[in-house]
Amino acid sequence: MKRELTCIVCPRGCQLACELDDKGAIISVEGNICPRGKTYAVNECTNPQRVVTSTVRCKDGEVVSCKTSTTIPKGMMFDVMKAINTTLAENNVKIGDVIIKNVLGTGADVVATSNR
Repeated sequence: MKRELTCIVCPRGCQLACELDDKGAIISVEGNICPRGKTYAVNECTNPQRVVTSTVRCKDGEVVSCKTSTTIPKGMMFDVMKAINTTLAENNVKIGDVIIKNVLGTGADVVATSNR
């Protein structure tokens, strides 16, 4: 099987062609100019990760922007969003404040990305 990807590690945007065996293991990666492109392709094909960005409601009803402190498995994005949507943050949240520690055991914290 072949997968075509655009590398997002740097602004260059290399067009990557990945060949996978029937079990999903990487056989080859072509099109990357630097080694980071190959690493990106392998990770994206075998264990895709994402940073979740959203808003969380504060106790007074206002909202504050937030994101995960690191990537989480792509398959957990909707579960993390459910956790964010059921959380109430303090009214005086500051940038970098942890709103949810180790969300769903992912190792990522949900942190505020703006002041309130």
